Order: sequence, then C-alpha cells, then structure tokens
Amino acid sequence: MNDTPQTLAPDSLGPTVTIGEILVEIVARETGTGFREPIDLIGPFPSGAPAIFIYQCARMGGAAAMVGVVGNDDFGFVNLERLKRDGVDISAIAVSPDHPTGSAFVRYREDGSRDFVYNIAKSAAARLEWTPRVEALIARCGHIHVMGTVFASPAAWAITERAIPLIKARGGTMSLDPNLRKELLVHGQTEEKFASLVDKADLLLPSGNELFLAAGMDGEERAIEALFKRGVKEIAIKRGEHGASARQRTGARADCAGLIVEETDPTGAGDCFGGAYVACRRLGMTLQTALEFANAAGARNVTRLGPMEGAGTRAELEDFMARTARRS
Repeated sequence: MNDTPQTLAPDSLGPTVTIGEILVEIVARETGTGFREPIDLIGPFPSGAPAIFIYQCARMGGAAAMVGVVGNDDFGFVNLERLKRDGVDISAIAVSPDHPTGSAFVRYREDGSRDFVYNIAKSAAARLEWTPRVEALIARCGHIHVMGTVFASPAAWAITERAIPLIKARGGTMSLDPNLRKELLVHGQTEEKFASLVDKADLLLPSGNELFLAAGMDGEERAIEALFKRGVKEIAIKRGEHGASARQRTGARADCAGLIVEETDPTGAGDCFGGAYVACRRLGMTLQTALEFANAAGARNVTRLGPMEGAGTRAELEDFMARTARRS
C-alpha cells in the first residue's frame, strides 16, 4: 500500500536508542568444529546485536544512539570509531578502565551452524549502569529498540525496564526483536519479562518461530491477530532467503521476495533488517518501501565477512536492489 499510518514516533522526536552488548568478533577462515588447534583467524570486527542494529539504523540516515560499555583497549576503540564515524551518538557508551571489551570467536561448520567462544559476562559489556549520561540520552530519545539478548544481562534489563516508560511518556515508541530461543523462556522470569515487552511493543520484528512464541500460539494469522489484540500495532516478519512480510493492525500489508545472494557470513542479517526497517518507518517511509530496504539490508549484509561489514547506506541498498535478482 502507498498510504500506511505512521506507527513509530517520527525521527524528529529524538533518536532511536538501543541498549546492550558491544563486542568484537574474530572469525575462523576455515570451516570446521571448534577451536582445539591453531587455525587462521580474521578480525577484529565490531559486533554485538544491538551495535549492529543501531549501526544499520544510522547508515540509513536515521537518528541513532546506543547505551553500552567497552573496555579501554583497541577492541573498544574499533567499535567506538565505527559507530561514531557513521553517525551513532556514543555519548552514553562508557569506557571501563577495569574490564576488557567483550569478544566472540566464531567458527562455521560445514552445515552452516557455528561454534562460539564468548567473553561477555566477564567483560565490559556486562558493566552497564544507569549514569547521568544515560539519563540525559534517554530523556531526548524518541524510540527504543529492545533485543532478546537483553535477557542475558541483568544490567541491560534494568536500564531497559527503566527507559521504556520514560520514552513512552514523551510520546515515544518501542520496537522488539525477540531474538530468543524457546529454551530460554523456561529460566527464571524470562517468560514473564518477554510477555511484558510484547505488551509494550508498537512494532514486533520476529523471525522463525518467534512470532508464535510472542503470541503463545501457532498459526501465522492467528498469532498476528492475537498480537494486534494485545496492543502491537505493526509486525515485520523476517523470512530469510524467502523475503519478508509486514502487517499493520489497520489492515495494511506488504510483502517482498527474497534476494538471490551468495552467503559469506549470516551473522547480523536480522539485526541489519531491523535497523533499516525502524529507520525507514521513523523517517516516514511506507510499509512497502521500509520492507524492501530492510530485506535488502539483511541480504546485503550476508555477502560480506564480518557482522556489520555489509550494512548499507540508502544509496548502497538502492544500487544493491537494482542489480540483485529476486526469488520467484
């Protein structure tokens, strides 16, 4: 449709903010299992799901900011320099003098699955705090994007829980990318926390079975209607190589086919999809236009090695769409 209501607060209200882990990714050049022998590695690449999301948001021309912590080291500098260079407000990203920047060593297996060695919980990434700089940033934000990785960090959850009502109170909005495995919902209060986020979300960005986890039922149409009844206004469904779909509670809908690309590194594709979609909708683009850009952002990112190396500007994504074939 060419005329779709504005679900998210406009960019003019203030930047989109996300909260969470910032790390570097170091990738094995060869496929295989694990890291039990010396192998060729490449990196460091700036990474962390929230960082990838907000970077793509900024690359699309959206006002963007992040709350996080890096170490006072080269890995931290790699992230800060990348985010700042492309327009992300880093005023609420702290630098820890005592803890190193988070890291993830990644090796792909022959079947496309991955082996990871993480240092997040014991790194600077887990040292999030509500500071005067965080408070000042939240006070001028127009939208908050929440990712399922927040459940792995009590500190990130505490800031998120505090920030959402403050942003909503000034007319802001919230989007949620579940990014959550079903197994995690049975631990602690994760299920209740997840349900509370779904109830607050204006926009939901699920993939795979996350739509059903959010709704608590199977069947795409049933799940969508149930979520609309709970207050969600818009849903953008990521279908990977099969493209994407978007629905609004008003009845508006959009669909786009998958783009045919050669996959190099799938990490970050969903985060880039979300960053592009949120930026486009906040900039006033239609449902169809936002979906096309988001679909292209995810597809382009998988063609580059490194989790945010393929994040494109609007011009780069327009060029990418013009020369990339679509699935029938």
